[in-house]
Amino acid sequence: MMNAYRSVSIVGAGVAGLCIATELVKRGIMPSIFEQQSEPGPASCSWWAGGMLAPYCEGESAEDAVVYHGKKAASWWQQNTGLVTQKGTLVLALNRDQSELRRFAKRTEAYEVLDAAKITNLEPDLDERFSQGLLYNNEAHLAPRECLQALKTSLVNKGVQFTYQKADLKAFNKDTLVIDCRGIKAKPDTPNLRGVKGEMLILRCTSLHLTRPIRLLHPRIPLYIVPRGDGIYMLGATMIESSAKQQATVRSVMELLNAAYALNPAFGEAEILEIGVDSRPAFSDNLPKISHQGQVIRANGLYRHGFLLAPMLATMLADYIHLGTKPQWLTTCKQELST
Repeated sequence: MMNAYRSVSIVGAGVAGLCIATELVKRGIMPSIFEQQSEPGPASCSWWAGGMLAPYCEGESAEDAVVYHGKKAASWWQQNTGLVTQKGTLVLALNRDQSELRRFAKRTEAYEVLDAAKITNLEPDLDERFSQGLLYNNEAHLAPRECLQALKTSLVNKGVQFTYQKADLKAFNKDTLVIDCRGIKAKPDTPNLRGVKGEMLILRCTSLHLTRPIRLLHPRIPLYIVPRGDGIYMLGATMIESSAKQQATVRSVMELLNAAYALNPAFGEAEILEIGVDSRPAFSDNLPKISHQGQVIRANGLYRHGFLLAPMLATMLADYIHLGTKPQWLTTCKQELST
């Protein structure tokens, strides 16, 4: 395909754009990147990601393709950033919500059932507060902001040019292949793209030393908490069918904090460092899509699986540009799962 174009430009330097650029460079294609922000920041949906590389847990509600392709994410991120922590995911429920834990177990795989003593052995600060849990030992997590910066630094060192301005997709030369990675900002140009609002908190609680992501199941708002080191934790996240990027609601913040307090009362003394709100881009099946019309390729719809699925989105798109291989999310997954 590159024979028809002299250059490739990527619009958007969130997780999708940076992963795609990384894969293109591996294939000897040097893209240019257009991004409004000179540094990754709060205006980017990727900035507020949880950073959980948890394909098995996502299988509780996501398509098989999310589990299948998500299994490859941790190794990709480790290879390209060296910033992955692989200690698994711990899934818990309060005694009153044990039915949620059983339901979660039935819908997922690759877990170990833990009793109170094993849970405390893994996370001493939980102090036998939970009688049963599930450990997904093959899962991992990362710090999204550091990983975005690592990808960007690597690309700059390899000669990729970043231009910090708003790009008009219609203004590029006809000999330039344009890759649209604008996320929810591409909604006016992307049929059927919708926004799913997420609210999350960054807390500092130096009295706790949790070492792995923990999911606390709840019938209404399941909580996840991800350690970022030095007593910093990401706490999230709500899922509201709305593309509005406004302030977090009092109800959402209270429910998130109440859930954290139920996990360990020490969170009652935590400092709230940041409150984040953003809109995740999603299609009706909550799977990413790659579409090509004219000189523009659109890569969008990562939903809440940004860091989990961006590596495979990037690999498929780079192979499409380099080799002409048609991207397929579901077909490949179903064929290989049936063998």
